[in-house]
Amino acid sequence: MQTTIAAAIRAALLECDPHAKVMAARKVARDWRLGRLAFAFDAAMPETPGRPDAPELLPPGKMPRRKGGGERGRIALWHALAHIEFVAIDLALDMAGRFGESMGRQFVSDFLKVAADEAMHFSLIDRHLRTQGSHYGALPAHDGLWSAAHETRGDVGGRLAVVPMVLEARALDVTPAAIERVRTMGDERGARILERILDDEIAHVRFGANHFADHAERLGDEPGELWKSLVFRYFHGSVKPPFNDSARLAAGLSRDLYTALA
Repeated sequence: MQTTIAAAIRAALLECDPHAKVMAARKVARDWRLGRLAFAFDAAMPETPGRPDAPELLPPGKMPRRKGGGERGRIALWHALAHIEFVAIDLALDMAGRFGESMGRQFVSDFLKVAADEAMHFSLIDRHLRTQGSHYGALPAHDGLWSAAHETRGDVGGRLAVVPMVLEARALDVTPAAIERVRTMGDERGARILERILDDEIAHVRFGANHFADHAERLGDEPGELWKSLVFRYFHGSVKPPFNDSARLAAGLSRDLYTALA
């Protein structure tokens, strides 16, 4: 009997070991692309995905301040980026597994592509950390990244509005400065890694924006007004400048949309 897409995604989400999760996410995406998984949703997504014993997860307010320069500052920066990418694997898997039945095959394909990309990003960053004498899990990380998924677990519109269209869109704003920062540190390889990630994140935000627009159309709502209402409901931070307008436009986000909340 053919394995279902829901069962395969659930198994990947429950993996605790980072390397095993990376391999599982990439395998689910590949098996789906090759037609090896049935489009059936017979397995519930876990409320909390598998996590390794390290890093220690702390509330955002309890995180130690990151020092700006020196070796410790560089390692802290890359460790924080690794954690973001690690959680992003689960965010994309959960998106496909939790909402794929109602949203359709293309939705599943797009967000499994995102999961595979995030797995690759995590591997690149963890490998880069190891060249600096560290690794993922060596420092604490904040535990707030999954909260957006948990709060929107019953609302695909809310999930799309907050995760790709706010959180990932914010990465489009801050990554160019991070690229320049690591380049001034003499870390050209790190700069190239971040440039690759930025290109991929534009596509990820575009997936979210496109599926959100389709969702709004099915509901008979105006996409911009629906997005703003869902951000007010589910997002507890602020949408604030500076904005990378060119990257956001390439990702399908008009300036009128997000500046209305700034």
